[in-house]
Amino acid sequence: MKTTRITGLLALAAAAALTLSACGSDNNSSSSSTSASSASAASSASAAPASAAASSPASAPASSAAAASSPAAASSATSSSAAASSGTSTGGATFAGAGFTCATGTLRSSGSTAQGTVMAQWIKDYNTKCGATINAYGGGGSGKGVTDFTSNQTDFGGSDSALKTAQFADAKSKRCNNNDAINLPMVTGPISLSYNLSGVSKLILTPKVLVGIFGGKITNWNDPAIAAINPGVTLPSLAIATVHRSDSSGTTDNFTKYLTAAGDWTFTGGKSWTAPGGTGAQGSDGVAKAISSTTGSIGYVEWGFAQSNKLSYAEIDNGGGAVALTAESAGKAVTAAKVVGTGKDLSLKLDYATKEAGAYPVILVTYEVVCSAGNGDKAALLKSFLGYTATDGQASLVSLGAAPLPAEIQTKVVAAVKALA
Repeated sequence: MKTTRITGLLALAAAAALTLSACGSDNNSSSSSTSASSASAASSASAAPASAAASSPASAPASSAAAASSPAAASSATSSSAAASSGTSTGGATFAGAGFTCATGTLRSSGSTAQGTVMAQWIKDYNTKCGATINAYGGGGSGKGVTDFTSNQTDFGGSDSALKTAQFADAKSKRCNNNDAINLPMVTGPISLSYNLSGVSKLILTPKVLVGIFGGKITNWNDPAIAAINPGVTLPSLAIATVHRSDSSGTTDNFTKYLTAAGDWTFTGGKSWTAPGGTGAQGSDGVAKAISSTTGSIGYVEWGFAQSNKLSYAEIDNGGGAVALTAESAGKAVTAAKVVGTGKDLSLKLDYATKEAGAYPVILVTYEVVCSAGNGDKAALLKSFLGYTATDGQASLVSLGAAPLPAEIQTKVVAAVKALA
């Protein structure tokens, strides 16, 4: 097992330099082409998974205006603006500089709603840049992303959790023509603990308190355990209404791993929520909307959806002091992650229990799951599109409520993408 320390994400603000609008100056020549009949056939074949995108909230990009409404978002916007003026990219890699060129044709994808807004933006910008017709991202959750990919309904899948051993085997035998499937980390997605409490503009939560809230042992907002870590805050005597994902979700998997690392979480982890009580909602946008419409509620949702729905979100104290959610603080937590995949697989192990000062610990990494080889006539477009997302596409992440890849990981992802066949 290969273990590599991830470094260099503290410079997130200066890292997101290349704006997507500047991508037009890259080499726009097409490195591959498909006939009109092939594009039509691919488009028809993608109808099932892609049609979900029309109704999937995750496929609609969060507006900049909505994102800028929160202090954390404003900080991110400032960071992104400063980075753009510096003229450097996330890890020094650009689309053309890394040797990628445009390709045309169609691709189908579905999965993690955590990257829904990001993927929608990436697809839009790549299609404009390269003249491709990549289908809208289907969303549906990480479980659907893996299932659709393995059953050959999509060309790549999005998942907030790396493939498990059995899933690797299924993908290799059923989908990848006996070639290995690989996980390519592409988006650092902070998970916000968003809440709806009138008059409470700042809230601090700890792992122990979160275990109590989502485990059903802390049921009122003025509980002494919450009050003790929020001195000076007037907490209402109001029942806590928890909101969780009702669908198979990598966000749930990562959040329950965080709770498990905190200790005393006795419920089964995984992509399905198993703790009793609370209200289930479909997809990230469903959770965000449920929180927004329910006074006294709290739920776990990706940062971009918290921003676009103008939700308040808590600071987290893992033991090193309360930390507000920003791209920088999420990035600092990722520096504690390790690469545990083998070969070209770049699965990561995150340190949810980190106590490093200034590190926001409730995070996930979204992977693009793809065949390492055996991609046939889709190989050129897969390399081009995923090469774009790993390079120039990283510049848009901060404004969309996510964080760019660390330079060291970006280099590994670019190499793995270039090797796709």
